[in-house]
Amino acid sequence: MVTTDAKVKKLMEEIQKGARLGVAALRADMGRKTASKYKGLGKLPSELKEPRTWRTREDPFAADRAWMEAVLSDAPEFEAKTLFEYLQAQKPDVYSAGQLRTFQRHVQQWRARSGPPKEVFFAQVHRPGEAMQTDFTWGTSLGVTIAGEPFNHMLCHAVLPYSNWGWATVCQSESMAALRRGVQSAMFRLGRHPEWHQTDNSTAATHDLATGKRGFNAEYLALMAHLGMKPRTIAVGASEQNGDVEASNGALKRRLTQHLLLRGHRDFESRDAYEAFVQGVCEKANGLRGERVSEDLRAMAALSCDRLPEFTTEDVQVSSWSTIRIKHNAYSVPSRLIEETVRVRVYDDRLEVYYAGHHELTVNRLLGRSQHAINYRHIIWSLVKKPGAFDRYRYREAMFPTLTFRRAHDALQQAEPGARGDLEYLRVLHLAASTMESEVEVALQLLLEAGSLRQCADVHALLGAKTSPAPAMAPLVPDLASYDRLLAAAQEAA
Repeated sequence: MVTTDAKVKKLMEEIQKGARLGVAALRADMGRKTASKYKGLGKLPSELKEPRTWRTREDPFAADRAWMEAVLSDAPEFEAKTLFEYLQAQKPDVYSAGQLRTFQRHVQQWRARSGPPKEVFFAQVHRPGEAMQTDFTWGTSLGVTIAGEPFNHMLCHAVLPYSNWGWATVCQSESMAALRRGVQSAMFRLGRHPEWHQTDNSTAATHDLATGKRGFNAEYLALMAHLGMKPRTIAVGASEQNGDVEASNGALKRRLTQHLLLRGHRDFESRDAYEAFVQGVCEKANGLRGERVSEDLRAMAALSCDRLPEFTTEDVQVSSWSTIRIKHNAYSVPSRLIEETVRVRVYDDRLEVYYAGHHELTVNRLLGRSQHAINYRHIIWSLVKKPGAFDRYRYREAMFPTLTFRRAHDALQQAEPGARGDLEYLRVLHLAASTMESEVEVALQLLLEAGSLRQCADVHALLGAKTSPAPAMAPLVPDLASYDRLLAAAQEAA
């Protein structure tokens, strides 16, 4: 029977309570002689073990240890796996893949005994109300869906390091619009502002300078000045300087996961409903931080400004392609706006297009660069008149709103190859834009299943579309007598 530290501690506890040695040994689950031994020693089993100074087996790398240490002394950046693979290639009969872990342990021990100094990180003391740290973190791993569709998103997370008060907004990228919205949401929730606002070197707040350093964007500086805070950032590649919010990102997502489990499902009716859920979780967590939050608030100045709009504005001219270009991406607009100048409100997640003060459309904002969002309804009226342009149209793939329409195009091409098949498909697309896309798609599915899709007329027939008859009009009979009366009146006046 193995005597453990826990058993000896139990023995000593029973003896201190006044139990006799035999009774104490019984209660500690050990023999009387063993109990007497440890009572006399007054030490735990772990304290009696001597450090081992011998090897249980021969060192397999003894012949090459000097070489290993010499190489690491000259170039400490070498990885153990690289050196082992070199040794294995030089001596394939001596070393096998199963010895890698042993070699890595030798390298690790050499680094600890003789290697170069490692970077030391220094714990910092936070002062109440001094700064707010903001960071973006991906929330896609939470598995949230919006109306049944997977929701890829980020969270803009703001934290007060002293009290760990936190607030989060939902966004789709590390954009300036998302940062402006996230910081303002946190500031106006607090009603006060700290002296400093700290971010990492994301392009939302900073940009590359000719010196190779990072400087603040003018838009970000203007936001900080408006809110009454001073901007500061971390050193490039030193994410630990933003450590409080970095650590809080994981805590926030774990907390959200737990509340989603309590909720029973992860589907939300809208993005706004999901954000309300996230902020409700933040509010509950902040309520547990009590006095330290109060200290933060007392040390901060009152917020004395109005909330800035959560969008930027761009005036752009609609091209002859019926598109506008915003943030390096192309978006289609109704063709009646070609050559007109429209005003676009650029939000983090959407664009709102206005003409002469009237809202024309809203479209989801694209991520990245050189993307396009083309709505076939904006251009089909012209394309059906110029079917020859379809074959090499730059945004041709956008003309297939669903897989069913793609299959319909293929079927029409089989029935009438070339330009004629393209024209029939464009007529189908025109019909979808003129009526209901969903009804046209159902008709296409039925025709494809039956193998009877040959031309657009087949879709018309299935939908029961009828051409409205020309209205009956009585023939126009000119009344020449009216001219005689005018002439007679003119003569009398003369």
